[in-house]
Amino acid sequence: QVQLVESGGGLVQPVGSLRPSCAVSGSMFRIYAMAWFRQAPGKQRELVERITSSGTTNYADAVKGRFTISRDNAKNTVYLQMNSLKPEDTAVYYCNQQSAYQYWGQGTQVTVSS
Repeated sequence: QVQLVESGGGLVQPVGSLRPSCAVSGSMFRIYAMAWFRQAPGKQRELVERITSSGTTNYADAVKGRFTISRDNAKNTVYLQMNSLKPEDTAVYYCNQQSAYQYWGQGTQVTVSS
């Protein structure tokens, strides 16, 4: 059974940093692209950043230059380094395995507020 477990969210002040992580079990993690999505209250879920099995990344314009996705295949874990956080980054952040069947984590809340 594939499981994705996010951690590392929280409350941070504007211009602060967070580094959520997503641990994956029960999957051939290294062969799949992984992604982070987010969903703010009253809005649709949107792609934040994606990383392929070979390490190629693509990201939303809203996070360009501030967020960086990475993966550690030895630990079956994907990370999202978030710097220069803004209040508009406040959302629940979800980890996603982009296999034929899309697996999702339970989400981790990120709140950016002074």
